[in-house]
Amino acid sequence: MRVTIHMVSARDYWPLTEAIRQERREWWLKAARRQVIAEQIPKVARRVRALLANGPRTREELTKELGIDSTTWNGVGMWLDLIRVPPSGTWERRSANLYGLAEDWLGASDATPDEGLELLVRRYLGGFGPASRRDVASFTGLSPSTLEPVIGRLGLRRFRDESGGELLDVPRAPLPDPGTPAPVRFLPTWDATLLVHARRTQILPERHRSRVFDTKTPHSVPTFTVDGQVAGTWREEKGGVRIEPFERLSREVRREVDEEAERLRAFLVEPSERRPARVSLDQAAV
Repeated sequence: MRVTIHMVSARDYWPLTEAIRQERREWWLKAARRQVIAEQIPKVARRVRALLANGPRTREELTKELGIDSTTWNGVGMWLDLIRVPPSGTWERRSANLYGLAEDWLGASDATPDEGLELLVRRYLGGFGPASRRDVASFTGLSPSTLEPVIGRLGLRRFRDESGGELLDVPRAPLPDPGTPAPVRFLPTWDATLLVHARRTQILPERHRSRVFDTKTPHSVPTFTVDGQVAGTWREEKGGVRIEPFERLSREVRREVDEEAERLRAFLVEPSERRPARVSLDQAAV
């Protein structure tokens, strides 16, 4: 989905794969048309299948044995259903590059593309709704023409945003009270709250975006929020938590930030019965 790594349940894998298969192939062929010959990829995929028949192999092993470059390897995943298998992506071995055939781990697919499309839209709206059609298309990587029939038959709830645009959501999904408070929160590097696909969340004000994301830090930096919006950065320093607000904080807000920073400091550096060993910042993010 969107040609990147995703974690899904075993039950969802085949429906989501069937939903995106055709459009993902078309997208990849269009993006890589100057670097590879389209007819070669299915042939390479068949060779990879044969190499994986006896069990998982690393990407390095497969590409070396086949003599293919990274572009061709990326195309293989469009024609061959692969999963990253354990032990892969551990703290000792950071690259999740051990591959196996999905059918060996999950059995053969019995899902249809239509079933997969409906599940994909429901899963997205369950996590991010209410959302516009454009948001759904952006997240899934599917065209509006592909999604429109699916949206039409799902019986979704419909709302209007502040500018009159239509928003969709799954039936009976809970909606928070507009007056729900948003306490101060500390977010680590790589936190999904900031790495969402759509800026409409308004969690990160545009005037501060360059201080959190740039070409050298595409993964973000540790931040804290005030009233639901990023208001500054933090870092662990000399056994404490150092706060760097982007703008002046009121005395009351600063007290809330300091209190939450103390709770974070205790989590990071003080042993407890629940966490006998010190947890690193990267581990806390996971």
